[in-house]
Amino acid sequence: MARDYKKPGREELLKKLDELQYKVTQENATERPFNNTYDNHFEKGIYVDIVSGEPLFASTHKFNSGCGWPAFSKPISREFIKEKADFSHSMHRIEVRSKHADSHLGHVFTDGPVEEGGLRYCINSAALRFIPVKKMKEEGYEEYIPLVEDNDK
Repeated sequence: MARDYKKPGREELLKKLDELQYKVTQENATERPFNNTYDNHFEKGIYVDIVSGEPLFASTHKFNSGCGWPAFSKPISREFIKEKADFSHSMHRIEVRSKHADSHLGHVFTDGPVEEGGLRYCINSAALRFIPVKKMKEEGYEEYIPLVEDNDK
């Protein structure tokens, strides 16, 4: 299903997002570890960009990394993310952003589960909106349901 994922204007974003969501997605802030919505959240569904609705991560690729933020072994599709070098805080990291809304999501590291490719996408909960599997069709994400349903049915 082709969708038009767009970044709303600044005024609309200020109305739509709370202060932390705005600071994380628009100003590259980082939320506090272990004190966020999705770190210990393992319900079936997908996580989308809170700004544009771009589908980013599936619950089937979420794992408990112990880092204090939601961690995923891979995105739903590389079509909806972009990565860029980040040299802030006197270190070199790879920043992860949503492709269409250009929201700051978090960073990707090479210490993830080896059996799933070895990557750990460490993502701010404040950049995400969770859509449970039972609401995915209603919200227009029906094509992604097979990614999160049990394969042994």
